[in-house]
This record gives sequence, structure tokens and C-alpha cells, in this order.
Amino acid sequence: QVQLVESGGGLVQPGDSLRLSCAASGRTFTNYAVGWFRQAPGKERELVSAISRSGDSTFDATSVKGRFTISRDNAKNTVILQMNSMTPEDTAEYYCAARLTPFSGRYYLNSADYNYWGQGTQVTVSS
Repeated sequence: QVQLVESGGGLVQPGDSLRLSCAASGRTFTNYAVGWFRQAPGKERELVSAISRSGDSTFDATSVKGRFTISRDNAKNTVILQMNSMTPEDTAEYYCAARLTPFSGRYYLNSADYNYWGQGTQVTVSS
């Protein structure tokens, strides 16, 4: 199995940027597609961005498109979520998740598709 650890959360002001990291260990990370999810208080967990094993295919939710960018460095077993132009609506606990897949170019959109989850990192956007 793979272990995931998120880092980089914190308190920022509207309009600021933040960079989240998801560090993986335990298995060959290049065999895993990865997603970033978030959950705000009182709301359901939602997908933010997803990336394929190869990193060539990505998906961004409509709410973050053009502001957030997902990328991965398989040599460093890391997936990055770069968040720009942040708003208070981005406030949530952010989780990375991974699933083993034989398809190098496929990403996954549903939380049920993922087998492994990190512990989460809190992001707060407030003036």
C-alpha cells in the first residue's frame, strides 16, 4: 500500500497563493493516480483536481479552474496543488488520495475510486 502525507496548509488572505504537497511512500508511486479533495464544515467532500499516473492528464473542478494547478514529480513521489487567487470559499480541509491503476493516462473523479487517503491539511482564507 501507499502512505500519503499532506503539507503546506495554513491561513492566507483573499487573493493570496498557497502550495500544497502530497508526499507518498511505500509503493511505486508511478502506478497511482492521485486526486486532491476538500471538505468544508457542513459540506460534502468534493474533488478539487485529479492527475493521471503519468501526469499528462489532469482535471480541475469548475470552481478552481484557472486558479489551481495540479502537477506531480514522480522522481520525488510528490503531487503538488498550486492554489492562486484564493477566496474564502476555498477554506476547507484538503486531502490527497491515491489509487492503483494500470492506465497511465487516466484520472479519477469520485472519492469512492480512491483507496488511500492522507490525514488532511487545513486551508483557511480570511481577511
